Amino acid sequence: MPAAALLAETLRLVTRRYGLPPFEAEADASHDARPATTLALTIEQARRALACNATPDDALRAVFVDALARLIGEALRTDTAFQAMLLRHRVAHVREFASLAAHAERDRRSIFANVNAIAHPARQARTADEAQRAALARVHASAASASWAQLREAARDLARIANDAGLRHGLERLVHNPALAHLERLAALSADAAVQQYQALWDCQGPRPGSADAVAQGSASQQRGAAVEALAAQALEALAARLEAEERASGIVSGSGHHEKHYRVVTSMRVPASIPASAERAKSEWDAVLLRRAPAANPAAAQDVWHVCLLVEAKASVDAATTDFPRLLRGLRLLAHANPDAAYAFETQQGAVRLAGASLHALSIDESAVRGTVLYCSDAPAEPAPRLLGAASRMQLLSAPASLAFASTAADGREPDARDLDAVWQELLASPRWAGVLNQYPLLDQVRGLMVHTDDLLAAIGAARAA
Repeated sequence: MPAAALLAETLRLVTRRYGLPPFEAEADASHDARPATTLALTIEQARRALACNATPDDALRAVFVDALARLIGEALRTDTAFQAMLLRHRVAHVREFASLAAHAERDRRSIFANVNAIAHPARQARTADEAQRAALARVHASAASASWAQLREAARDLARIANDAGLRHGLERLVHNPALAHLERLAALSADAAVQQYQALWDCQGPRPGSADAVAQGSASQQRGAAVEALAAQALEALAARLEAEERASGIVSGSGHHEKHYRVVTSMRVPASIPASAERAKSEWDAVLLRRAPAANPAAAQDVWHVCLLVEAKASVDAATTDFPRLLRGLRLLAHANPDAAYAFETQQGAVRLAGASLHALSIDESAVRGTVLYCSDAPAEPAPRLLGAASRMQLLSAPASLAFASTAADGREPDARDLDAVWQELLASPRWAGVLNQYPLLDQVRGLMVHTDDLLAAIGAARAA
């Protein structure tokens, strides 16, 4: 079997254990489903109707509204992230706290820059006046301990004894910096009972950014990601070896002879800035790539040129792949902007490699083309019942103004009217802002169709060998 056919056969045979069940079977069982599943299936039925220029009927709207009401009720009982969001919606000073907290790191950097310009320890050491040196130290210590009200008072005390115009100007900039007022207000709000409840609810989601627990969690996640990448690369190496053997068995040689490999795998392949397109929000590094040596146009060329056969991304979960997929598509578009008459140097863990622009230019985001050139590899177990409503879509449904108003009524102990949720249905069908939710099922189906377990990929390599 020619190597190209063997690669296509391998991709055809590999089990897609993460794939979604047939939509029709899922839709038939939706009356027994949890609200999130019912919503996903109802939204997909609406999308299909719109795609056929039909208007989703009232029966479908009623199913959607009922499922959304049940989802909100479920979230009120069990979802601390939604409970925090609802508290922010209902309490003005919790909203103020959340707004200030979102920019707190930027405000802290601004204040530290002011303080270091005034009271850096090196400046303290150069200050001869003992009282002024002590006042500088209080300014610096107050900032270091995040004692913002104390910092303002220490700055004012220093201003009263400062004997330098530059120092007085720096102190004036500090006390009039809006960031200082923001941080003072944030500290004051932190003592409020509703704000503390809000923080406690968010703490249930995981460690706070910058904390020791968050750092440890990030380190563990990186190790997990590295382990999955290593497994994916090993599977791709096995595929490269099989293709190499097939090509040699077919008597195909290239370059200077039989000792040159026709296939190779590179990892952490970084996209060069020389490709003539915007890299904004596009994937700029590929975990593992299967390459085939290009026929040598010039046998005397100092470097080999390679063609892309398969791009592989390693992900620890379906959710991670789903979140990554829009970046992956933008990354394919970026590569496809390559000049077909050029060759591009890509940095990888194995050193620099030159890829033929024609090979890159041929890449496409068409669904069938992507299925033949991209894999998501994982070692995660497949769920018995795939989650059909993505986390981002679920949260957008819950955070809609009508959903929050519905939940607020329920939280007050009053009976909300499910018909108030009709506004969410109408937005879903008409607003571009809801396009991601409306199209989330086919996107999830495509991502899951691209995702394979590393064990299944290895099994397919063996199966294709026998075909």
